[in-house]
Amino acid sequence: MEVHGFTAPGFEQLRTALVRNFDKNDEVGAACCVYHRGEVVADLWAGDANRETGRAWQEDTLGIVFSATKGVTAMALNLLIERGRIDPEAPISHYWPEFEAAGKKDIPVSWLLAHRAGVPLIEAELTLEEVLAWDPVVEAIAAQKPIWEPGTKHGYHVRTYGWITGELVRRVTGKTFGVFLRDEITGPLQAEFFVGLAADLEPRVSRLIPPPEPEDERTRAAFLKFTGPDTLLGKALHGPSNLFHYDEMWNTRALHTAEMPSSNGIGTARGLAKLYAATIGSIDGIRLLKPETLANAIRPRSSGPDAILHLPSSFGLGFALGDFLSLRAGKHAFGHPGAGGSLGMADADAGLAIAYIMNRMALGMTGDPRAGRLVKAAYDAIS
Repeated sequence: MEVHGFTAPGFEQLRTALVRNFDKNDEVGAACCVYHRGEVVADLWAGDANRETGRAWQEDTLGIVFSATKGVTAMALNLLIERGRIDPEAPISHYWPEFEAAGKKDIPVSWLLAHRAGVPLIEAELTLEEVLAWDPVVEAIAAQKPIWEPGTKHGYHVRTYGWITGELVRRVTGKTFGVFLRDEITGPLQAEFFVGLAADLEPRVSRLIPPPEPEDERTRAAFLKFTGPDTLLGKALHGPSNLFHYDEMWNTRALHTAEMPSSNGIGTARGLAKLYAATIGSIDGIRLLKPETLANAIRPRSSGPDAILHLPSSFGLGFALGDFLSLRAGKHAFGHPGAGGSLGMADADAGLAIAYIMNRMALGMTGDPRAGRLVKAAYDAIS
């Protein structure tokens, strides 16, 4: 496998790790970028962006990162908290009055960001067009009652996290989430990461390959037990009316141009890593979050058994923490993984910012071994 890009002296094992992903885990196309103490120490890409046409993964290939988007959304919310535009302990309804319906009046912003709001799924029947249009789906969320008593437990708000945070951004700033992200974060940093992709960038997007069905019957049965359409996880994962599956819809222009701050962020590994590097230090003269803001954002607010995932998870103010990112991550690492394997994260103690994107999704309820291999290589390089 020919790997393009570069590694700084001492970080060559990241190239080796990427090659092993192709050899051991059937990687198709992927990119990895790592910053260490504000400098790019690895910027690598390899394979095919579109296996069907043979289009190679290029330096500027874009990839959809699913829930790794949530980490970028957390940056935006914590930036507004830092600027005093949002109080994390104020009720969501303070900024979005309609949200107070059906027993949700007193749910603070912090509970949403820590997945404690009790609104992990949408019960309304909506079409895909209504979901992608934004207003119908946020109106449905505002109208419904919580699934459990808010604040009593935490459970991963797979898609509702993005719609609720996005609506908070819109109510506070007057801008849609994607526009705010571009104007206040990615634009100033010149980081290629988008929620709501412009048409002229579409040809650069890699073609997503859905995960294969488990071959083993017992594995298939176990997976269905936790993710079937009648389970809380299945309902949360597949969205309103069981709409979202890992099929061709994620390769469509409609899914790319919509704004889903939970799921459909599209960018380069270089762009995602640059965002994380700017949360822990100054990049090109810009630091996204002050040290005290970041310390508050990554203080654990939810830890332990997750009511949706049925696995342990840990969250601060929007950021996933520690082992939920990767078993190879440092104790104080923060960021977010994405369905199928993608990952964006940083560790201020280690001075690392790491991003990995790929187009062949893998099934799994725990950290992807491909991302884990790259994270381990980054930490080993500085040890």
